Amino acid sequence: MNVFLICALVAFSVSFLIVALMLRQRWHWALDHPNDRSLHSDPTPRSGGVAVMAGIVAAALVGNFMVDRLPLAALGLAVALAGISLADDRGGLPIFARLGTHLLAAGLFAAYLTDNGAPWWWMCAAILTMAAMTNFYNFMDGANGLAGGMAVAGFGCYGLAGMTAAPGFAALCFAIAAAAAGFLCFNLQGRIFMGDGGSVPLGFLAAALGIDGWMRGLWPIWFAPLAFAPFVVDAVITLAKRMARRERFWLAHREHYYQRLVRSGWSHARLATAEYALMLVCAGTALAARSGDEQARWAAFATIAALLAVAALVIDLRWRRFLAAQAPNT
Repeated sequence: MNVFLICALVAFSVSFLIVALMLRQRWHWALDHPNDRSLHSDPTPRSGGVAVMAGIVAAALVGNFMVDRLPLAALGLAVALAGISLADDRGGLPIFARLGTHLLAAGLFAAYLTDNGAPWWWMCAAILTMAAMTNFYNFMDGANGLAGGMAVAGFGCYGLAGMTAAPGFAALCFAIAAAAAGFLCFNLQGRIFMGDGGSVPLGFLAAALGIDGWMRGLWPIWFAPLAFAPFVVDAVITLAKRMARRERFWLAHREHYYQRLVRSGWSHARLATAEYALMLVCAGTALAARSGDEQARWAAFATIAALLAVAALVIDLRWRRFLAAQAPNT
């Protein structure tokens, strides 16, 4: 049995069993109470991220002979972020404290990645990219199955791209995807949420390992953003719209495209099915474009851009019709 399968099985099993124990023993370390920004109606535990991170760490311990220092450094910082974010899930932390920890983790990994030998502008770009993706992933964790599904597709894509040239790196990526899959067995039914304790470290790992893979020569610079495009595009467009309207964009809201679909009538299951299809298309395109010629690559980029633009336009039109139907007759 190869290391990829071993790490994936360990990660999936540990994540699955811990979530099952949480639900059976009612280990509700943090509860998500419905409010005007929620898409659910009942109090739900949001400590599932603990199980995801435990599965990843268990797999790293089992396969440590294959995993080199850089992915382990990223994982160590992700575990620290998970602990801080779980405290935020339980009691709430000030926004500056949360953002400060995200920037600190990003700065430490950027310094470790380059041994402080990179120019200042590169360090700033890397830190901002990692901090941004950390928060984008958190923003997108608001409906059953989304954050877990994105982890399966995105990190699975990373693993497939790196399994020949960097097997230890790939083993960790497969473990992340498998741990998320174990959590999804319960999250898809809405029985438990990932919480910030899961979405924040996963977002950090998506960016940190994406930059690490690029610096190793495993993929071009566009590969990671394309693999995680369903989350990146929704988060960036929504953030830009809110900033243009001069809203307090740092506060929780329900204006993302996926949230508008649920609010206008889609079920969580229907949303997850559509999002999974989009995630697989983006991840598959990233893998195909990585090995294709330049002409095929640009054709792939244009196709994904058109697909996402059409999806955004259709959702915007649907949302306008929904609001018009909800408006009182005058």
